[in-house]
Amino acid sequence: MVRNVAGVMAELEPEDFYLLSGVEQGMRFSEWVNRGKLPELSNLTSEEVEYRLDRCATRGLIERKTIQYEGYTLTAEGYDALALRTFSKRDTIEGVGAPLGVGKESDVLEVQSYRPLALKFHREGYTNFREVMRERDYASDKQHVSWLYTARKAAEREYEALEALYPEVSVPRPIDQNRHAIVMAKLEGVELDRAKLPDEQVVGVLDLILRELASAYQVGYVHADMSEYNVAVSESGVTVFDWPQAVSTDHDNARELLARDVSNLVSYFERKYPRNLPDLDVDSVSESLATDDFETVRNHA
Repeated sequence: MVRNVAGVMAELEPEDFYLLSGVEQGMRFSEWVNRGKLPELSNLTSEEVEYRLDRCATRGLIERKTIQYEGYTLTAEGYDALALRTFSKRDTIEGVGAPLGVGKESDVLEVQSYRPLALKFHREGYTNFREVMRERDYASDKQHVSWLYTARKAAEREYEALEALYPEVSVPRPIDQNRHAIVMAKLEGVELDRAKLPDEQVVGVLDLILRELASAYQVGYVHADMSEYNVAVSESGVTVFDWPQAVSTDHDNARELLARDVSNLVSYFERKYPRNLPDLDVDSVSESLATDDFETVRNHA
C-alpha cells in the first residue's frame, strides 16, 4: 500500500500545490519533468521552485533524477495530495481515516464527510505499467502515457460506470471523482471470498449476484472482471464493486466477457460449495442474463 499522505496535508502550503500541479502538467509530455520548465509550469519564480522542490521531496511527494537533465516526477503520494486537496476544496471530504482495503490496482480508505464514506485511489500503472499498457485500450494510441494517465482514466471509467448503474444495480453510490480518485459510499458486509454462507443460502446468493449482472447488462455494462473479490455480501443483499474494466454491451466482445464473468462466479461457488450447487450450463446462464429472463441457476442445471 502507498503511504497515506493525509498526515502531510496540514503541512503543505498553496505554493507546494502549485509546484505539484506544475510537475503533473509536465508529466503529460515526459516521465521526468525538466527542472528548467518548472517555473513556467507552476507559475513560481526559480527561487520559489527551488524551495518548494526541497519541501515536497522531503515529504516524499516528488522524486528527482539526473539523466541528460535534472528531472522531477510525482510519486503516488504527490498525486494523492493533489486529489485530496481538490476534494477538500469541494467540501467532498473533511478528513481521512483508516485503510478499508488494499488491492493490486487500488487503495481504499475511509473518509469523513456528512457520514463515513470510502475513498478509492486507483494505482493502475504505478507498479505494473507494462501490463496495464497491454490491457487497457485507452493507452494504445498514445505516444507517451504516464501512470498518472492510466490511473486517472481508470477512475474516470469506473465513476462513469457507477453513475450509469446506480441505483438500478447494487453498486457503491458514487459521490465525487478527481484525477485517479473516487469518493463513494462505504460497502456493507464482507467480501464474498471471506463469507461462509449457510447451505440453504448458497444458491440464493449466487442468484442475487447474477441478477445484478443481468441488471447491469440491461443498463448497458458488462463488469468484465468478476470474481469472489469484488462482491460484498450483507444481510441486506449483495453489492458488486470494482468497475474500471467494465465494457459497454455494444463492445464486440461483450457477450464473451459476460460469459467469462458468469464462469468465474460459478467456478468459485462450485469450488467452495460443491455439495450445494447443481451441475450448471454456464452458457445457458449467460444467455439468460443477456436476454433478461434469468430467474435462478436451478433452471440451468
